[in-house]
Amino acid sequence: MAVSSLLLLVTLYATQAAQAAVPNELFSPLIPQKVLTTSESLPSPIMYPQYTNTWNVSNPGKWQDFIPDTWTSGFFPASLYALNTRKNLCGATDANALGTADWLELARSTSSGLIPLEHNNTNLQHDVGFVSFPFSEELLVNPQNQTAKDAVNAFAADLAARFNAVVGCTRSWDTPDPTDFTVIIDNMMNLEVLWASYALTGNETLKDIAITHANTTMINHFREDGSTWHVVEYNSTTGQVIRKRTSQGFSDNSTWSRGQAWAIYGFVNMYNHTQNPDFLQTAQRAATYFLDNMPSDGIVPDFNAPLVPPPRPADSSAATIAANGLLFLSQVDASQAEKWSSAAVQILSNITTLAWDPSWQSLLSNGTVNWPADNFLTGIVYGDYYYIKAGNTLIEMGTNASTSGCDTTGTSASSSAGAAGTGASKNAASRQLPSFSLPRSLQDLV
Repeated sequence: MAVSSLLLLVTLYATQAAQAAVPNELFSPLIPQKVLTTSESLPSPIMYPQYTNTWNVSNPGKWQDFIPDTWTSGFFPASLYALNTRKNLCGATDANALGTADWLELARSTSSGLIPLEHNNTNLQHDVGFVSFPFSEELLVNPQNQTAKDAVNAFAADLAARFNAVVGCTRSWDTPDPTDFTVIIDNMMNLEVLWASYALTGNETLKDIAITHANTTMINHFREDGSTWHVVEYNSTTGQVIRKRTSQGFSDNSTWSRGQAWAIYGFVNMYNHTQNPDFLQTAQRAATYFLDNMPSDGIVPDFNAPLVPPPRPADSSAATIAANGLLFLSQVDASQAEKWSSAAVQILSNITTLAWDPSWQSLLSNGTVNWPADNFLTGIVYGDYYYIKAGNTLIEMGTNASTSGCDTTGTSASSSAGAAGTGASKNAASRQLPSFSLPRSLQDLV
């Protein structure tokens, strides 16, 4: 592409980003209504929604539930905490439907199903960080909650035990060959549990592990253009890199968009904790690649995958994670704050137009769980969580979302559903492209 054409493209994108409006659906009354319905439908013994069935079945958009010992189990309780936060930000009115439930009580009760995992998990491996999210949220509400403290510290100890000083990383997936030390870009998100436990205990080792892991990832997971490999395999005895590949993307040389989104958020978070300018620069590079390679119709699961064949479906979860990372980046990078926040709003606007579907149990459709495993065109619990979280952040930042987010002027559940339904129908062609028992007393959480 000629330089002049590239500059024109960048200018057009910047103009679009600056003009993007915060989508009303981000604050729709359907959000608390849908989340409450899901909460009331959780089975006993408790299981957690992870993704829905796909649009091309007879009854699409229905949550599929999984046992607590699953890496995604913390996202639904965290969504309940996020709605409690929104209720505190906005108050509860008939228009915003936030008064339909006691979100804090629901968040605490559903989080109780995760408590046994702090000392008895077989499948979580490095993803104890994601599962710890609800307990960190609880500590923001009640910093003296001992159950939440114990959970955060136990999960952090689990992750720290997976650290290899020779490699300089925490191990992600266990492998039959113990010398094959696998690290995925997602692990940048799990480092937060180390920081949370460090804040509680003052254990310097936890901080040092997080910094060392980020430094190693910065060196080995990034290409020169700011894109990332999903998986890096090391030799555990020498620390040498054996192989760089993908597990969920199109090919080893492609860039998996959700992994790129994890990288943006993860390195912004590391900069926020350390003020290390290298981490900020890495986050900026990851964000720039993401924006420069984003197609006009949404977010794709592989930036380098061919359009056809096969069709390249969007990943709404990559969109919402990236939007949160960009909003976070705008808060720590004052010199480019407008650029990052405007881009985040543009992404949220694009993915809402494509994936908002009132008929589904999830908030968004068009998620890609795992492209090679043929698991796409679904709703995804972490995509929904980051959609709610982005709305909260926009309100906290005092953007023009504040009015629509808290007052929902002129918006009702029925009118929102009708408007969104029109959009869902309009984008159908795009989608065709490809009371339960608690393990521990609730009293421990209050």
